[in-house]
Formats: sequence, C-alpha cells, structure tokens
Amino acid sequence: MTETMEQWMEELLKSEAASEKMTEKQTKILASAIEVFAEKGYAASSTSEIAQRAGVAEGTIFRHYKTKKELLLSIVAPAITKLIAPFVLRGFGKVLDSNYESFDQVLRAMIENRIEFIAKHRSILKILLQEIPFHTELQVHLQKDILAKVLERLEKIVIKFQAQGQMVDLPSMTIIRLCISTIMGYIAVRTIYGEREDAVWDDAREREETITFIMRGLGYSS
Repeated sequence: MTETMEQWMEELLKSEAASEKMTEKQTKILASAIEVFAEKGYAASSTSEIAQRAGVAEGTIFRHYKTKKELLLSIVAPAITKLIAPFVLRGFGKVLDSNYESFDQVLRAMIENRIEFIAKHRSILKILLQEIPFHTELQVHLQKDILAKVLERLEKIVIKFQAQGQMVDLPSMTIIRLCISTIMGYIAVRTIYGEREDAVWDDAREREETITFIMRGLGYSS
C-alpha cells in the first residue's frame, strides 16, 4: 500500500474512531477489509481472510458487524461522506468556480483534476466502482453527497456557453452526461492500460483528442 493510501486510510480510521470510539481490533478489521475489498472485490472477499490479516478471530468481526455487507457499508459510506465528498467538492469546486473563455478549457481542467484525484484515492475508488452498481445504499450516499452538488454547478457552466451560442442546443444534463462518459472512458483506459510500462500511449495526444472529440460533438464554434 502506498504512502498516499495509508494517509487517506488513517484519516478515515481516525475519523471513525473519534466518532464511534472504535477499539484497536475494530480499527484493524476496517483496515484489513479495505485492503481485501480493494484487491478482490466484495463478492470474492471472505471474512476469514479479513480476520486473518487483522490478526483477530473471525467471530470478532461478527461481534462488531452483523454481516459482510454491514462491514462494507461501514467503510464506503463514511468514505464518501467524510473523505471523497469534501475532496471532490473542494478540488472540483476550484475548477467549476473558475472563469473560462471556452468550454474546452473547462474539459481540460476537469480531466487534470480527476487524474490527480484518482492517483490519491485509487483503492477506495476501486471499491466504489466495483460495488456501487450492486448496493442501493451506496448509490444514495453518492447521489446525495457528491453528484447532486457537482451536477448543479456543471449545469450552470453549460447553460452559460449555450447562451453564448458556443454549443449545440441539447438539454444541459444530456451534454453533461455525454462529456462525463467520454472523459471517464479516457481516464479508465489511461489508468488500466496507459500507465503500463509496455503501453504505447501518448497521454498528451490522447487527452487533446478526447477534448476535440467532445467539442466537435457539441457543435462548438469559436
């Protein structure tokens, strides 16, 4: 585990310990669960392996958490509320609050911000991406704590450039969805393939081509 990951994990565990007065064993269980869930995914993880890594009996886990799902939610829900959401809104807020002359500048800033975010929170994001589609509780946290606030601010930016005649007349949320899905596609391939040592990947070119593709689709006129 990298130094950065240890830092965010310590922040989460410290926050939870302060609010719920966790025991040392409970802290070890959560730390081990984060590692195992990130490595194997929720479905393939076992409480016996989590217990082994934590150095506790498996029964100890069930004294604190009734089910494996409760253990998952005790990690991810606080991570979204206390770590991910503040970081997203603080870091992304700087992007959204800046004054841009064209929408391609917005896209470029969004991409750079998200790449930095992923580098700092790779493990917890891996758990989120793996598990959010299958757990309604996590979807609710994500929608309430992050998406609603970010989308509202993005919509204002899109409406502004539409009013200036710089992009096609589509519903603003449709434009946002198309932009986000394209950017996330670039970031996903960059993360999975582009960072490999044997990858043939020109990141600067891929980034600019992604932005150009979006802008053409939006009917951008300079």
